[in-house]
Amino acid sequence: MGGYFTRYDPIVARFNRSGELFRIEGRCQSACTLFLGIRNVCVERSASLGFHGGRGGKGEISVSSTRHMRAAYNERLRRYLDDRHGMEKRQYFNVSGEDMIEKFGYRECSKR
Repeated sequence: MGGYFTRYDPIVARFNRSGELFRIEGRCQSACTLFLGIRNVCVERSASLGFHGGRGGKGEISVSSTRHMRAAYNERLRRYLDDRHGMEKRQYFNVSGEDMIEKFGYRECSKR
């Protein structure tokens, strides 16, 4: 789910250092989408990712917070979200795990 960057950034850094696989499964929204910045990330087809504009301290859309979130996404996903204004609102803009794989090139998780 969502939360503060200070909770998610160290996890991203740790997985990028170790090279360990990180699976995105189920519902991932808000700051959870920062996990897309992990080099060895995979997405389950059944996952659902919710994107929105980054928020400042008072809940308003923050340019710097939004920029921080967008930096974790690949170029195809950033372009898609920009074209649909998905990062300009507080409401979630949902993308299926299947679309993350098929449209945006994220790796599909293997079956466990």
